[in-house]
Amino acid sequence: MLPPVETDEQWDAVVPDESVMRPAVEDLCGRLGLAGAPLVRFPEGTQPVYAVGDEHVLKLFPGAAARDGVAEGQVLSHVEGRLPVATPRVRACGPYENGWRYVLMSRLPGASLAHCWDRIPPADRERLVAGIGEALAVLHSLDPGPLEDVLGPGDWGAFLDRRRECAVEQQRTRGLPAAWLEQIPEFLDSVPLPRAPRRSLLHTEVMRQHVLVDVDADGWRLTGLFDFEPAMVGDRAYDFVAVGLFVNQGEPALQTRLATAYGHAFAPDELLAYTLLHVYSDLPRYLRELPVPTTGTLPALAEAWFGTA
Repeated sequence: MLPPVETDEQWDAVVPDESVMRPAVEDLCGRLGLAGAPLVRFPEGTQPVYAVGDEHVLKLFPGAAARDGVAEGQVLSHVEGRLPVATPRVRACGPYENGWRYVLMSRLPGASLAHCWDRIPPADRERLVAGIGEALAVLHSLDPGPLEDVLGPGDWGAFLDRRRECAVEQQRTRGLPAAWLEQIPEFLDSVPLPRAPRRSLLHTEVMRQHVLVDVDADGWRLTGLFDFEPAMVGDRAYDFVAVGLFVNQGEPALQTRLATAYGHAFAPDELLAYTLLHVYSDLPRYLRELPVPTTGTLPALAEAWFGTA
């Protein structure tokens, strides 16, 4: 019931169109034994994702992203019950039609940390960030070997070389001013990144939008971590880009609490280098949303965004 989606044009024509997507989702739910369950599409996210009743979530992957569907299903199965924070349990996954794939998973309790952040007291924010640090420590300790065949990038040094080659152009296309662009090559030259690090399973996008929380008489607590679709195997420091930018947002006290809970503090220059090399890096956006030092240099920016108290 879903047409093939292999190009950006097909994606734009099909994925946002509920008159196309919803009948197919209803059909797939019927095949999975969930016929008649209420469907609510989540507004966020790249892939189409639906709440199926109160207990399930159905995530679909068009042919252009089919490999991501395979990866998410396998990563979720690999980490199930092994982290100090809950992750979705895979109920079913596999091919659908015309190259599409799906993952049916359990629905986690709680509300988005992004929606709740402004009303969370500072002490509870620190406790939540500590929980994230503890979860990352366990995630990075897991053996990624069983996932090596479905997760990239393979050779970490070659990945860094590819990202380095396009780093300046990627930021230029996003509108980064020349005063920042011209600093990138020299800054990257000054930061030694490991070409063959201890291989760790990385989430890569631990941000408020992918963390669930709840509150009770004892305060706020983590209830879930999800969206393992962009998972990778590589240097563990890479995972701290998203946490620093999108959870802590340059707050030194939170960076300190994160590092303490994780058991290791990464150098700010190292984390900014990985920010510039990140697959989804968008420095102009971060400059709009985060504090910017008056000196206007990348080393100062590294300290402002990733420094500890």
